[in-house]
Amino acid sequence: MDLADNLGQLRESGWQSVSVKDEIRRNAIERIRSGEPLFDGVLGYENTVAPQLENALLAGHDVVFLGERGQAKTRMIRSCIGLLDEYMPIVAGSEINDDPYNPVSRYAKDIIEAEGDNTLISWVHRSARFAEKLATPDTSIADLIGEVDPIKVAEGRYLSDEMTLHYGMVPRSNRGLFAINELPDLAERIQVGLLNVLEERDVQIRGYRIQLPLDVMLFASANPEDYTNRGRIITPLKDRFGTQIRTHYPLEIETEIDIVEQEAEVFSAPGVEVSVPDFMAELVATASHLARDNPHINQRSGVSVRLSIANYETLVASAVRRMLKQGGTKAVPRIADLPALIPSSIGKIEVESMDDGRDVEIIEHLMSSATLVTFKSSLEHQQVAGVLEAFENTEAVVHTGDDIADADYLAMVETMPALQSALTDLGYAPDDLRDPALVASGIEFILEGLHLSKRLNKESLGSSAVYRSR
Repeated sequence: MDLADNLGQLRESGWQSVSVKDEIRRNAIERIRSGEPLFDGVLGYENTVAPQLENALLAGHDVVFLGERGQAKTRMIRSCIGLLDEYMPIVAGSEINDDPYNPVSRYAKDIIEAEGDNTLISWVHRSARFAEKLATPDTSIADLIGEVDPIKVAEGRYLSDEMTLHYGMVPRSNRGLFAINELPDLAERIQVGLLNVLEERDVQIRGYRIQLPLDVMLFASANPEDYTNRGRIITPLKDRFGTQIRTHYPLEIETEIDIVEQEAEVFSAPGVEVSVPDFMAELVATASHLARDNPHINQRSGVSVRLSIANYETLVASAVRRMLKQGGTKAVPRIADLPALIPSSIGKIEVESMDDGRDVEIIEHLMSSATLVTFKSSLEHQQVAGVLEAFENTEAVVHTGDDIADADYLAMVETMPALQSALTDLGYAPDDLRDPALVASGIEFILEGLHLSKRLNKESLGSSAVYRSR
């Protein structure tokens, strides 16, 4: 469309000024009516968080998201940018996005009074109408609201002149969205100042009171434990938010897997093919779910989905590393790669103080538990009964590990045909049964599952293992 260059052209175009909350409401109504999703890329919230947020936007509420780390709070906030109009007119040169019809700053009021319909107009893209601040104890009023600019004073202006003010992040977000992450970490006096500018629409800076009737939609995020009257949030500011939304981790393993596959960085390198079996992806997601119920892990800090993503990426990297050392072309993660997940997990969970120093032991237990849970959900007892009989009847001894080539696992299938039947029950197609790397992954998974089910003995020798009948 043709964008107006001055105030007169803007009036002739028929453009109407609306508040940012009305603007978002209008665009949300259009999307809902057309059946389009309001938010893209946020999985697992379709029937829980998303409807609550949609209601809040339609109601024109400021919103606070309560949840532990890694629950897509920031992504949900940023997704609201897409509900703003693509372009918005402002008085050219305005630092706080002054509405040409309803100017707020002294600069915009003076220039419109002097220029009238010849006042120049600039157009701001919706991506520039969002600002966010990570709350820290040292955040100041100057950061959020503003401060007297000594340079402007030195130029000859009086301290009482509004033009001496250097605006902070909130005024610069006028007619847009402003988000504060970890809101309770703001010092109480800063929370009071924020409340003042958002509620009373004025602020005092170094004793000078100015009116700032800002048009801002406010979002915030916080940990539920801190966002209480007993915590570090002042009650009046808490009351300022119209809607409080509790976020959560993926409720189902399948959802967590979908998020991992969406967010994980896809491995790409010339001459390298990567394939991750479904049961290995499920194992990674299951480990995170188990961690969220583990009494040895601090649940107040949460277990982020980033744990699953990092472990998935590390699992692939370990498989690629083994493939490169063995001179292959296809990398498929297997049970032998699980020890590689200790470094990628250890920084993403916090053990309880009484268990301090047992991080590695707790992670190893998580991986074993996740393997067993995944194994039981993937194969029934009768589907692996033939493998157990083969071990008992032949007194077979099977070696596995990083030092065993993929091709050697194909030979195991030939000497123990029951493995082929179990792999088929695991979901392997005929072509998969001829793929050494895929077969190796499936065999290790079956053998480890039988061991953890206490139906096979296992001797661990570093990164290698030996399985035999009990």
